[in-house]
Amino acid sequence: MEKQRSSALSENVVQFHNVGSRDGCEVPHKWSSPGGGKKIDLKKQIFCNRSLNMRNIIAVGFDMDYTLAQYKSETFESLAYEGTVRKLVYDLGYPSELLEWTFDWNYMVRGLVLDKKRGNILKMDRHKYVKVAYHGFKELSKDDKVDIYGSSLIQDSFDEPDYALIDTLFSLAEAYLFAQLVDFKDNNPEKIPKDVDYARMYKDVRAAVDLCHRDGTLKQMVAKEPNRYINEDTTIVPLIKMIRDSGRSTFLVTNSLWDYTNIVMNFLCGGRTVQGPHTCNFDWLQYFDVVITGSAKPGFFHEESRANLFEVEPLSGMLINTDNGTPMPQVGDPSPKILLKSKGKGCRVFQGGNVGHLHTLLSIESSSQVLYVGDHIYGDILRSKKVLGWRTMLVVPELEKEVELLWELRDVRQKLILMRNERDSVEDKIHHLNWSLKFEKINENDKQEMLSALKDLESKRDQVRQNHQQAQKENHQKFHKVWGQLMKTGYQSSRFAHQVERFACLYTSQVSNLRLYSPDKYYRPSEDFMSHEFHFLPLD
Repeated sequence: MEKQRSSALSENVVQFHNVGSRDGCEVPHKWSSPGGGKKIDLKKQIFCNRSLNMRNIIAVGFDMDYTLAQYKSETFESLAYEGTVRKLVYDLGYPSELLEWTFDWNYMVRGLVLDKKRGNILKMDRHKYVKVAYHGFKELSKDDKVDIYGSSLIQDSFDEPDYALIDTLFSLAEAYLFAQLVDFKDNNPEKIPKDVDYARMYKDVRAAVDLCHRDGTLKQMVAKEPNRYINEDTTIVPLIKMIRDSGRSTFLVTNSLWDYTNIVMNFLCGGRTVQGPHTCNFDWLQYFDVVITGSAKPGFFHEESRANLFEVEPLSGMLINTDNGTPMPQVGDPSPKILLKSKGKGCRVFQGGNVGHLHTLLSIESSSQVLYVGDHIYGDILRSKKVLGWRTMLVVPELEKEVELLWELRDVRQKLILMRNERDSVEDKIHHLNWSLKFEKINENDKQEMLSALKDLESKRDQVRQNHQQAQKENHQKFHKVWGQLMKTGYQSSRFAHQVERFACLYTSQVSNLRLYSPDKYYRPSEDFMSHEFHFLPLD
């Protein structure tokens, strides 16, 4: 067992032959290539929460931003941060000192919760118990956490409108800026108007982010230099080809509008080398049956949504009225040439609409026949799973580092379990002695011996507890200096992990990991264990 695990993260576990294809990409069917069929590196594996037989899937869909297109945190998040700061200063009247601030893109993580009213940033476990809490960048003491979040008889839901969930990578910059503003207000109360509280500051941050989107500031910069902000990924085209070669439809549903979608997808699917020239065309549309832009997810997933569906003419970007996807004759031109030319041939591009339109366009009879891949636990995964019953796969880029560290720290984790057991053992002995001293008839000599033993045990308990807590803290900081392991909070699953488990049928670090598996694979979850069952598991 140990030998098998040791090889799992070895660089030599998965060695594939990169066979060139006519578009300059690797051979599409990586799982069936000469190196295929071997054990897959843990960092690249797809993890299963609910059984999913891919033979039942007839259509596979993708989100674009942070799913197919992985943005570079150090450049794209910094760009978003700087744009938001400028809007706060120049449009919303905040002090010009903010322009001197810098952004640490490593500080915030997904799964955090912002307490808008109190200016706090929280990390909680699956039971919504707050384990880590900061006011701005100042850590709250255990007593403060209990006073604020642990004394209510009715547990707080930690949802809107009083709280904001940091559940996308794009939200990290605004969370960091909110923490900076909280510290700034506390340290410089005279520089922030009295009527501007923490909740108002968060609202202003959100307004500034929206202004950046509305005026196209961010997307114009990305469009000018996509390779500066988006990771190159030559596996996207082979992945989609593999899915299509297996007889399935493919579709793209993104909240981005057509002009930006075309630029990003050209960059990802352009069939050029990393250093090669980049030209913008519509060749990438051959890899999809339907593309829906401006989808306004998560509202898109409600069939009762009355959003109009417009067909997009790719060359001009012109929107054309449709009746549930069927082109409508235009006034003065009953048979538009544009529509006749494209109708029934290749991919069709739309804007708006709802999931009912998509099902009609792809002839989908049952929601369970769709696998949708996204990065947003609420915007992509929760709604599509809970409302529709689509099968879902969540992309969690942070998983690569997390899995790697879990493997490296496996001995430390075993040590922590032993230390915790030792704490339990010492505490049980103390309880036993206290009980004996209170209820048993004991002569004076024995009583003194027991009191002495009790004192020694209490001293040992304090030392064991201190050692355990220090070891826990050091292990915690290996994953992240402030927030620790993404999928854990203490010994419990984090709230983020709980959401992944509830709503994602599959989850993995990169969308391209699908290429490492057969398109007809039957994904099966690992066995669930309750606490009493761990005592009967075979040791490694």
